[in-house]
Amino acid sequence: METLQVVEVGPRDGLQNEAVELSTNDKVTLITRLVDAGLSRTEAVSFAHPKRVPQMADAEDVMAAMPSPSGARLIGLVMNWKGWQRAAATEVTEVNVPVFATETFNERNQGAPIAETVAQMADVVTAAGERGVAVTGTVSAAWGCPFEGEVPIAKVVELTQAVAATGVGELALADTIGVADPWSVERLLGAVISVVGELPLRVHFHDTRNTGLANVYSAVQNGVTIIDAAVGGIGGCPFAPAATGNIATEDLVFMLHRAGFDTGIDLAALLRVSAWLEMKLGHPVASMLLKAGAWPT
Repeated sequence: METLQVVEVGPRDGLQNEAVELSTNDKVTLITRLVDAGLSRTEAVSFAHPKRVPQMADAEDVMAAMPSPSGARLIGLVMNWKGWQRAAATEVTEVNVPVFATETFNERNQGAPIAETVAQMADVVTAAGERGVAVTGTVSAAWGCPFEGEVPIAKVVELTQAVAATGVGELALADTIGVADPWSVERLLGAVISVVGELPLRVHFHDTRNTGLANVYSAVQNGVTIIDAAVGGIGGCPFAPAATGNIATEDLVFMLHRAGFDTGIDLAALLRVSAWLEMKLGHPVASMLLKAGAWPT
């Protein structure tokens, strides 16, 4: 049975776009319950500027309140060198450094040109390596930008080469605004794989236009084994107009398990986490499985 790894991003990419701000204790409970359900890698916090992303302002407090490590890897999003300095003062075991595929989006999200963000990524890779912290480099808006429109494949490939050259241990491609389709996923992955060699690839799809799971299928068919998802299907980018939630972790796990893949995740436990989160947020989450239930029952 082939194993696929699911990276849970709900506590970070999910909660950052929610109007309801969970307490630090609730965030710790959410992360802990996700880990207990079998999510071995969880993007737990963001070290973005608290005024820009207030939902993530308590990142240090969340990490300090986490129980003793249980083998699960906790990831912090790092936007720049200042973010890395904050992350380095906590017990995160990985960091994720994003760079956007267009100058306009990178300026709006990172407050810097693409070249400056890539240079800072290289500095983070060096510093993190000295501390034994793994680094993922994410090329965001890889399939489209809300400000500049379509992003040429050649431009994304050039950026992935620059990201790979920083020494990151993993490269992620993100459809930040949910405009990819299975065929464009195949085309972009083919082009990227041809230039980054054996560097592990990870994908991050939003279900904004109901293509998220189809895009996962295409990615898996093209050799990707690491997939992001958010419990309940919550989330979105606060700096991208109409960028709604991620694919729901439980919907993804159901599909993968039905197809015969192993994820190491307890689906029943995950559904209980999703139901708990829905109650805490005070509104229905996007997950289809939470509404319909798993099958066979």
